[in-house]
Amino acid sequence: MTRSIDTSLISNGAVNVVATLVEAGFEAYVVGGCVRDLLLNKTPKDFDVATSATPEEVKALFPKSRIVGRRFQINHVRFGREIVEVATFRGPSGDDTEYSEEGVILNDNTYGTLAEDVVRRDFTINALYCNPLTGEVLDEVDGQKDIGTGSIRSIGDPSSRFREDPVRILRAIRFKSKLGFDIDPNAKQAIAELRPLLGDIPPARLFEEVLKLFMSGHAVATFDALIEYDLIVQLFPVLEEFVDREGAIQLIRLALNSTDQRIAQDKSVTPAFIFAAILWYPYIFLRQQMESEGIPRTEASQDAAAMTIADQQPFISIPKRVSIPARETWHLQSRLSNTKGKRASAVFGHRRFRAAYDFLVLRAEAGEDVQELADFWTEYQTTHEPPPQDERRGQSDKEKQDGEPRRRRNRRKRRSRRNKRASETVHA
Repeated sequence: MTRSIDTSLISNGAVNVVATLVEAGFEAYVVGGCVRDLLLNKTPKDFDVATSATPEEVKALFPKSRIVGRRFQINHVRFGREIVEVATFRGPSGDDTEYSEEGVILNDNTYGTLAEDVVRRDFTINALYCNPLTGEVLDEVDGQKDIGTGSIRSIGDPSSRFREDPVRILRAIRFKSKLGFDIDPNAKQAIAELRPLLGDIPPARLFEEVLKLFMSGHAVATFDALIEYDLIVQLFPVLEEFVDREGAIQLIRLALNSTDQRIAQDKSVTPAFIFAAILWYPYIFLRQQMESEGIPRTEASQDAAAMTIADQQPFISIPKRVSIPARETWHLQSRLSNTKGKRASAVFGHRRFRAAYDFLVLRAEAGEDVQELADFWTEYQTTHEPPPQDERRGQSDKEKQDGEPRRRRNRRKRRSRRNKRASETVHA
């Protein structure tokens, strides 16, 4: 089945890469999501190229390109600000392919033909190839038919596809949320059976995948789908005690909705705010447990934050550039109760005040008893000028260290605190 695409919609970088490869005697096509999006009359975010040339042969044609990746090597070819990702056609897994005990592919630099590459891809809607010089679309797996019916269907046996790379489970969720498509029943069953394999994915890679899930403009729909497919606790085990609590879910959904709106308005977004919302209830529960044991609030706040992040790290590796701002947002929730004189002014001048204020407003909307405090700070901002930017940058070392981990004097209680039943009300 073939169909043509208007070649003027394909980026100059992708066209130049394909033209150079074809002129050198190789096969080359733009492939995957960019073709799918063009067929859906959407503007692709980027363009990928598949070719018969090996990474070294691509490098020879584009000397300034970079070969990246261990599991499967690809080339990054830069044209101005655009990066075109060039991958060699994949062949059947060979004797050199490395697998984990669970069947996850660890190393797969086995090259093949176009026909072999088609069947190695994840879903039919992503196995579409387009010649950007002619606009012709090659479709060997009825991908266009599935686009027409709104179906996310694996190529071949979905269990085999998900075992090869369990991240494909999250990709199915992402496409469902982004495109509004339905996941094929066979793939649904495979997800239910194989979702524990996500625990075999490196935490750093899962962090990047979570950013794709929640920072692509469809975060609320994605979150709902993760709950529907029992994947949210697989990614965030610390939520297990809280996922059935309306307040916790409502806060996360509100934060994700805010993120979706900002992306739609082309405003900046930060993953720190999202992680602060997702982990807020586990954090505040631990803090309250510590306070009930007589630990001062400041120490309890710092230790609970460190423990919450540490408990999540084995599953999703949260870098300090995200965890420290998230923790500062948490710590400021208590300081926002300082509504008098210089203390209020100091809080207002904090570099994270705006994020902390927005977070406070969401907590009120989610049903926490902080509406009066949120109203105070809403009014305060209309009657007070924020301090100069250089004063915010010049905060004391002590203030900057608020985000640094503190050592717990008694780690033995950590597991028991996690296993205790969460309280019914949460207030900071």
